[in-house]
Amino acid sequence: MRVQEQPAYVIHHHDYSETSLLVELFTRDYGRVGVIAKGARRARSERRALLNPFTPLRVDWGGKGDLGVLGSIEGDGGIITLSGESLYCGFYVNELILRLLHRHDAHEQLFQGYRRCLGELGDQTPNDVALRRFEATLLQELGYGLVLNHDAFDNMPIEDEALYEYVTDSGPRRIRDDEINHRGVLIHGRSLIALSKGQFSDAMVLQELKRLMRTLLARHLGGKPLNSRKLLQSLSRVQLNTEGEIQN
Repeated sequence: MRVQEQPAYVIHHHDYSETSLLVELFTRDYGRVGVIAKGARRARSERRALLNPFTPLRVDWGGKGDLGVLGSIEGDGGIITLSGESLYCGFYVNELILRLLHRHDAHEQLFQGYRRCLGELGDQTPNDVALRRFEATLLQELGYGLVLNHDAFDNMPIEDEALYEYVTDSGPRRIRDDEINHRGVLIHGRSLIALSKGQFSDAMVLQELKRLMRTLLARHLGGKPLNSRKLLQSLSRVQLNTEGEIQN
């Protein structure tokens, strides 16, 4: 098989031999693809500079089996520059793709969502907003789309001020005033409505959605922690310590 000029991003790479790299690509029409970039580790290799995360690319590859051989590669538009917390958020998104997508399983809508997420992480959009949108798209593309507009147990419309428990594999169920024990994640109706409309102006809404997404994604990650999340938590602790020292 020979593929030419395919839109792609580098999700991850590591050394493959003394001179080559094994590169995981996220492509528009072929999903996650593994390719060998021959000679990319050489000091004077021109392609090494392009094989970095968050750079929009056009790539060629060919070969048989699970791994292809990377052919020509060129930039496809402006480079997205991420720094600080946004950089770690980008690594988090890449790790989700690497962990949850099978190779050669196309997800064009997710590819567009990924491109949008990187753009938002690189501009003035709050990182939490960019991540929640991407996570919702990811779950949808994996076949686990969220129920956001109606109670999954009695089919009644979601009410803004009502409290629900979101039950994994089922959806939201309204909590009665006398209930004490809950199986799912507690969340207000306005948070579910906000996610369905893509509107995130309330800090409490974002906090509830973060807790919901973390619970739902953990089930598909098999309990294995994300390295990028550990890095982001470490960065947050450093920032808090720094701010405390400045205030003192």
